[in-house]
Amino acid sequence: MDAYVKLATDTITEYVTNHRVLEPDKSALPSEMTSTRSGAFVSIHKNGSLRGCIGTFLPVQDDLANEIIGNAISAATRDPRFYPITADELDDLEINVDVLTTPEDITSEAELDVKKYGVIVENRGRRGLLLPDLEGVDTVEYQVAIAKQKAGIAPDESVHLQRFEVVRHK
Repeated sequence: MDAYVKLATDTITEYVTNHRVLEPDKSALPSEMTSTRSGAFVSIHKNGSLRGCIGTFLPVQDDLANEIIGNAISAATRDPRFYPITADELDDLEINVDVLTTPEDITSEAELDVKKYGVIVENRGRRGLLLPDLEGVDTVEYQVAIAKQKAGIAPDESVHLQRFEVVRHK
């Protein structure tokens, strides 16, 4: 199992089962996870359907490992769209970790590609994000529309756009 996914999986299992935050063995993790800071998203699926997804587009923790740990717990227990994950669900979960590059400003939707770039939309302090290469999101217009909806931005409102890439760990 990929080290990023293993860390997220072990974190969720420990938190759901024992209500404790995992203390990882940092000597066993890839150096990138302990020596760099990055935004990351943890996505949880059950039987092919989304069960939780929480992340940060900019780092808020001291290192990537702790970013993954915090977001794994939040995805499993604090995604407002879902009830918290229970111990009897653990064997049925598929967990992915997306590590984000630093967002860059863009001037138009023409600079987006739904397969390659995620998008951040912002208008007057309201911000929405959508990861790249999501099933069913086949056009830039749809990608931006979903991000606007997540931010509570009306379809006809203008937005400041940013794009980012991810390294997806499955």
